[in-house]
Amino acid sequence: MKNKEITLPPVPAVLLAIISVQCGAAIAKTLFPAIGAAGTASMRIGVSAILLLLAYRPNLKAITAAQWKIVIPYGLSLGAMNLVFYLAIERIPIGLGVTLEFIGPLVVAIAGSKRLVDYFWVLLAAMGILLMAPWTNSRLDSVGVIFALLAGALWATYIVLGGKVSKIMNGGEAVSTGMLFAALLILPFGFFENGLSNLTPKLFGMGVALALLSSAIPFTLEMKALGQLPPRTFSILMSLEPAAAAICAFIFLQENLSFSEILAVVCVVIASAGSTLTAKR
Repeated sequence: MKNKEITLPPVPAVLLAIISVQCGAAIAKTLFPAIGAAGTASMRIGVSAILLLLAYRPNLKAITAAQWKIVIPYGLSLGAMNLVFYLAIERIPIGLGVTLEFIGPLVVAIAGSKRLVDYFWVLLAAMGILLMAPWTNSRLDSVGVIFALLAGALWATYIVLGGKVSKIMNGGEAVSTGMLFAALLILPFGFFENGLSNLTPKLFGMGVALALLSSAIPFTLEMKALGQLPPRTFSILMSLEPAAAAICAFIFLQENLSFSEILAVVCVVIASAGSTLTAKR
């Protein structure tokens, strides 16, 4: 008998995934000093892989060659995206890291658009991103910027591959199998950095919470949404990420929002809502 899965409409699923990821980012930031960026990413993906494999118990022997050709690159892009992004925000502010990373999904949105109204929502979202990014930071780490842009390219790859794998595999089976390969890719980096040797019961507990909030829950929700939404609509909805990052920084880290950042939040919210309302059904 197959496991019953909770059914959630695609748009609320994406929004819930965004909130979950940004709450997890607050936890990740507290782990960096103790176990490093690579160690934190390894903990996040490694624990997520275990939890998802236990929850969905994918039958790896039943996966076809055609499915392997998609789910393996999907998992590798997932792992690399998380590792590179953590390496980025270790060097640059998280708000800027999220903003630069979003260039990847924005490219997917533009490439997939065929209607004029779609370009308007993309332009509005891009305006919000530009308003939020602290471009005047003269101490900006160029390596961090490169990592953030690379994370964006990997995010775009994840969106495209996620849409394909969701069409040929069950959502839970796809994300759990993909997470397995993500873990196999980045765990060596965590051990190489030697951050995992500093683990304590408290840090491990925080790592489990991080895995749930930043990987297991949102990636499962996104996989369900990718199976029902066009890539461009999913990408524009994900433009809420920079806004969510700023709001979570305000709530959890007491970082005040400037007028331009508030305006940026308004832009991306309108763009996301507009893209959903005008999407073809």
